[in-house]
Amino acid sequence: MILSGKEIHQRIGKDIIIEPFNISQLNPNSYNLKLHNELLVYENEILDMKSENSTKKITIPKDGLILEPGKLYLGRTSEYTRTESCVPMLEGRSSIGRLGLFIHVTAGFGDVGFSGYWTLEIFCVQPIRIYSDVEVCQIYYHTIQGDYEKYCSGKYQNNKGIQPSLLYKDFKTK
Repeated sequence: MILSGKEIHQRIGKDIIIEPFNISQLNPNSYNLKLHNELLVYENEILDMKSENSTKKITIPKDGLILEPGKLYLGRTSEYTRTESCVPMLEGRSSIGRLGLFIHVTAGFGDVGFSGYWTLEIFCVQPIRIYSDVEVCQIYYHTIQGDYEKYCSGKYQNNKGIQPSLLYKDFKTK
C-alpha cells in the first residue's frame, strides 16, 4: 500500500527522514525532491561494466545548463532521505517528463533502510535547459509486510554525492 501525503508528513522525523523537509513539496501521496546543482557525465563514449568508468563533474550555472540528447547525465537530489520501515520509490514528475526530460530512467525501486541522496539518471530527447533547485522527481513509500532485513550495501549506502555505477565491484567478488 502507498502512503498518503498526510501519512508521510506524520512519519517525518520518525521512520521517514527527508532533510531539508518543506511542507510545500508534499503531495497527496508523494513528496517532490529537488535537483542539486552538480552533475556527472562519463568521460568515455564506451562504458565497461567490469571496470570503473571515469566521470567529469559539471556545475549547473544560475542561468541553467543545456543538456544534449543521447548523453547520460547523473545528478542527485538536494534532499537527504532515510527510510526505516517503508520501501521508498522514486519517479520523475510528469511536468518534467512532458518536456522530454527523463529524470530517473531506471532503478526507481529503493530498499528499506536506504540512507543517502538519490542518484538520478537523467536523459533528454531534445536539447533542454535545466536549472538546479527545481522539483524534478517525487519519492513515495510502500508499506512492507513480513520479516525483512534493512539495506546495508557498502556500495551506495550513506553516500554524500552523486554515485556513478559501482557494478564493477560485483565482478571482483565473483
